[in-house]
Amino acid sequence: MAIAAPLLAVVVAVVVTSLILIVAKDPVGQVWSTILSAPKPRVLSAIINAATVYYLSAVAVAIGFKMNLFNIGVDGQYRIAAFFAALVAGQGWLPGPLNILLGLIVAVVAGGLWAAIAGLLKVWRGVSEVISTIMLNAIATALVAFLLRKVAIESGGSNVVQTKPLPESSQVPGFNLIPGSSREVYGLIILAILVGIAYWFVLNKTRFGFDLRATGASETAAVASGVKVKRMVALSMIISGGAAGLVGMPLLFGQDYSYGSTFQPGLGFAGIAIALLGRNHPIGIALAALLWSFLDQQSNALQIQAGVSDKLVLVIQGVIVLSVVIAYEIVRRANVRIEQRRVAARLAAEAGSPLEGARA
Repeated sequence: MAIAAPLLAVVVAVVVTSLILIVAKDPVGQVWSTILSAPKPRVLSAIINAATVYYLSAVAVAIGFKMNLFNIGVDGQYRIAAFFAALVAGQGWLPGPLNILLGLIVAVVAGGLWAAIAGLLKVWRGVSEVISTIMLNAIATALVAFLLRKVAIESGGSNVVQTKPLPESSQVPGFNLIPGSSREVYGLIILAILVGIAYWFVLNKTRFGFDLRATGASETAAVASGVKVKRMVALSMIISGGAAGLVGMPLLFGQDYSYGSTFQPGLGFAGIAIALLGRNHPIGIALAALLWSFLDQQSNALQIQAGVSDKLVLVIQGVIVLSVVIAYEIVRRANVRIEQRRVAARLAAEAGSPLEGARA
């Protein structure tokens, strides 16, 4: 039952997308054979790289979900974090590895402070984190664009606006992980693995993680057990924002080496869907991130090989998101019914045993 919901969501997405293709008179078989074909080594490296970034985004969202908080602000938080990390690390104040570490710390602090605004608004004024984080996303986009113009360096022959490039010693080399691929896998994939381990450990093996999950499950029960709910809400939002600050780091230190107008957008919103699909579990999120990235990369060949727009993948991903919400509810109700029957059978057995003993 644990994996029934995401599997059901994927099946529903395939069925619905196929119906859309039939109505549009597009080649259904050709589309799915193109999407599901084995990726080439270079594409496989790109899938892993994109999944690394998606994973960090989804973990940031999942931290909020565990607390019953809907942090839609990951998109703004990672923009703010990536800009300030690029700005500070680009100065090269420290030697190589230390400069990378400084950039990561700046990113975590910047993302956490930006998320703290929404957390404090919720605690102090009762403002919904959904509303505040949506507004903060827009503010972050405008603020970063304004500041970027102020600190941008001249780039001859290009319209790209960007910060000062990172020193060569602060650029994280990649791994030749896929044989035959001309593209390296981000070196900061290790960061994503460490974040996933830390996420699992803190949630499942620490008092703070227990308090967080307890508060998310029932604030009333948490208060009764001595948990300071308001503090947990604020801390959870800050930690979620700090994790969101790391989202752009594989791109900054392993690919772009600066923050500019071409820095990849939309990573925060993808994280919401991936966290839902992965059921907020570190391994489930990893599998969902790989699926999301796989669909993204395989869509590039749709227009050439199947004569269908690559935007079709957005339809598939959107249907998956809608399907997973419905599937989780179906599975939840099925679990409730199973548990009710199990409890009823056990109660009936316990009630019947003394009677049988008396007859004997």
